[in-house]
Amino acid sequence: MPIPLVHSIASWFLKKRIHQMELFMKYPAEVQEELRAKLIDKAKDTEIGKKYDFRSIRSYNDFAQTIPISSYEENQAYIERSRKGESNILWPTPIKWFAQSSGTTNARSKYIPVSPESLEDCHYAASKDLLCMYLNNNEGSHLFSGKGLRLGGSKQLYQDNGTVYGDLSAILIDNMPFWAEFSSTPNHDISLLSDWEVKMQAIVDETIQQDVTSLAGVPSWMLVLLNNVLETTGKDSILDIWPNLEVYFHGGVNFDPYLNQYQKIIPSDSFKYYEIYNASEGFFAIQGQNDSKDLLLMLDYGIFYEFIPMNTYGTLDQKIIPLSEVEAGVNYAIVITTNAGLWRYKIGDTVRFTSTSPYKIKVTGRTKHHINVFGEELIIENAEQALKKATLETGCEIKDYTAAPIFMDGKEKGAHEWVIEFKNPPEDMTLFNTQLDLALQEVNSDYQAKRFNNTTLNAPKIHAARENLFYDWLRENNKLGGQHKVPRLSNKRDFIEALLHIN
Repeated sequence: MPIPLVHSIASWFLKKRIHQMELFMKYPAEVQEELRAKLIDKAKDTEIGKKYDFRSIRSYNDFAQTIPISSYEENQAYIERSRKGESNILWPTPIKWFAQSSGTTNARSKYIPVSPESLEDCHYAASKDLLCMYLNNNEGSHLFSGKGLRLGGSKQLYQDNGTVYGDLSAILIDNMPFWAEFSSTPNHDISLLSDWEVKMQAIVDETIQQDVTSLAGVPSWMLVLLNNVLETTGKDSILDIWPNLEVYFHGGVNFDPYLNQYQKIIPSDSFKYYEIYNASEGFFAIQGQNDSKDLLLMLDYGIFYEFIPMNTYGTLDQKIIPLSEVEAGVNYAIVITTNAGLWRYKIGDTVRFTSTSPYKIKVTGRTKHHINVFGEELIIENAEQALKKATLETGCEIKDYTAAPIFMDGKEKGAHEWVIEFKNPPEDMTLFNTQLDLALQEVNSDYQAKRFNNTTLNAPKIHAARENLFYDWLRENNKLGGQHKVPRLSNKRDFIEALLHIN
């Protein structure tokens, strides 16, 4: 079949989905409530369904009062039994696949169940919707005239007791529908190589011979790949290798710190960047318009959403609310109930709604990845806004960073300590330090109050990291590729001490 015909058929099929999206945007509360009822009904005869008497749940209030909020630790025993082959515990459909977490929130691996429903109706449905939105916004696209370069994790899949576990990206690649395999690169075998550095060169060698029209992957690792492509080919621009490249679908980390570096190696005003928000637990939101930083919350993927205002999170006054009660501009922790058997599960991410008609969000950070030792409530969104301003003021570029508190010691006040790896360092580190401090005060009033006259916090302390410090730390800890990264912010000093030790 000629490529243009394939493109036309795919475009027509994907655009049909727009009507269904318009439905959940027009009736969000109804779509979510119907979904919640279906999840409860389907799982009523599971072990968890019997434990909490799902048959008696008739309303959202019943649901909220009957089923407790839970974390991974509280589900671990159920999940381990499922991994050993037991069925009908959290979900009625037998679960063969388990996504092994990247382990950024703690050292222990997590195994997130991936049911057939979540695979098809969430993860793969989202992949199609992403293309649907992009094509709908870009009528002149020729996305399917070439290949989509996907960059996943580096771990292979492992079998145990009849079930399979590994990186989510590996699970998705291994179960990829034919239409996606046909239009993707690298091939299946290369995608699942376990040695990251061997895999990286293999991807370069295969893809430089192809017509790549789109990219998909985590910004930090995709940047490594693209720089390797340039080094291998001796070219200065990615467009010299893939002249038909038109879009990069990215997620996993905030893209702002990387944008300038991408624009330098992909020098095109027409090139598009599309953000996604997905995790092992599900696919949650998609950028719905060109040049937008707002992500449309997808409400019909088998995920029922609840939210905890972060000003009450973890307190005796903690309040959990459904989607219909959220407000724009408030920072929330996400709670999900899914078609893979996670019930009122805290995923550890925080978001802020930018719109409630339709529901659009920005990812603001992690519930565990912030600094609040001195009441400053510094979140990742604050840190990256301030870093962006400081780099613009001083003409430098940042490759990676982490920050942690310097605890008060006797009469010595506290502070924040940063390890920053620069792609292009500032000429004056003292000026950069000052600009970062001022920018943090500008975006975070709590930080500003603690810094006023050095009341509680002294000025930040910044270490310029040697080249590849973060990469080397990740390699030493077997965390190359995929969603792996050093936590940006931490209330503890474990990560920063490890980095300073090898700097």
